Amino acid sequence: MSVMSAPVCSAQEPLTFDSYQAFARATDRSGFDGERHLRFLLLGLFGEVGSLLSELKKKQRDTASYVAYAHSSLEETGDVLWYLANVGTALGLTLGTLAAHHHQGFGLGGGGLGAVAPVARFRDLDSQQSLFESPASGEYVERSLLKVAARVGRLVRRANEGLATETTELGEDLGRLFSALISAANDAHISLEAAARRNVEKVLGRWPIKSVHTPLFDDGEDEDERLPRRLVVTFREKKVLDVNYVFQSLHGVNVGDRLTDNSADEDDYRFHDVFHLAFAAVLGWSPVLRALLKLKRKSNRETDEQQDGARAIITEEGISNWVFSHGLRHQAFKNVDSLDFDLLRTIQQMVRGYEVEACPMWMWEEAIMQGFTAFRYLKQHRGGVVVADLLQRTLTAQGADA
Repeated sequence: MSVMSAPVCSAQEPLTFDSYQAFARATDRSGFDGERHLRFLLLGLFGEVGSLLSELKKKQRDTASYVAYAHSSLEETGDVLWYLANVGTALGLTLGTLAAHHHQGFGLGGGGLGAVAPVARFRDLDSQQSLFESPASGEYVERSLLKVAARVGRLVRRANEGLATETTELGEDLGRLFSALISAANDAHISLEAAARRNVEKVLGRWPIKSVHTPLFDDGEDEDERLPRRLVVTFREKKVLDVNYVFQSLHGVNVGDRLTDNSADEDDYRFHDVFHLAFAAVLGWSPVLRALLKLKRKSNRETDEQQDGARAIITEEGISNWVFSHGLRHQAFKNVDSLDFDLLRTIQQMVRGYEVEACPMWMWEEAIMQGFTAFRYLKQHRGGVVVADLLQRTLTAQGADA
């Protein structure tokens, strides 16, 4: 099975260590080589173990209220696995070999890693499947995860002492760390296979091996209810009674309301409709534009109500407003080429139940980044023409005379 065409395996097939490690290697885009690459991976591994411990702390502090623990601990465990797999690759070790030493119940000291028949599948380590029905907590789990922290600390400390001469010792420390993680996962009722699968889903949603946009949501529907495949919208700033407004026009006809910043501090929010155009161009989704252009899908009552109705419009406006505010805190993402994961994950949570839920994180990032590029142009030139091309999945801004 090719890592490029099917990075791991189907949901029905057992997940193997080799296929997951190949996936982790294929999605490692650090761009570093040699010792610097290893240092980068070790820092990531150290950080992710810290995040896993943080989840435990929140669970122990808010036992009754922290209902997201099962999901978040699975995600954090998967992140640890990704870095651990790539550290193993950098050291010339397979996860299956490391797992075998834990599986056979002996330490890694003395003879080193040695020649041991590798464990093939994640589920071969999940010997307590019946325990994975609900997450566990308590002092026992705390001790187990603190042992993981101690192991990763030892690994990083040894690496800091000298990467070039300590490859064997680093490998042994990595094996002990993996063994501690396996034990901790069993103690916390976390399936490592489920954690690895969740990690695959997360990574591909954020950093796909091959970027393929989802189909436009209104393909195949009534032609009179489809979003135009090319929208050319003029943004024009004009002062009326000492207040700066932005007017938007399509084919020479004003659309929507004239906009101000609606704020005591001018922040050019009046140009924010550019984000609705970005959502339409890249995601093929914008209930706001459908309402403005009278393109709600009335021929399908369910779609009209659930996908194009008031609640969907409010959701999009909320995302647009939040993304705009977030971007302003980061200089409108000038000189930024990627967005933080938490921002994108929150957006995906906000659109659950809507058709745009099908769009992965990288598409949202693309839409937001293109939206801010156009916004910065409009802000600098106090207006311009914005072209949303739904077939090319692009949003561009230019002068009115271009």
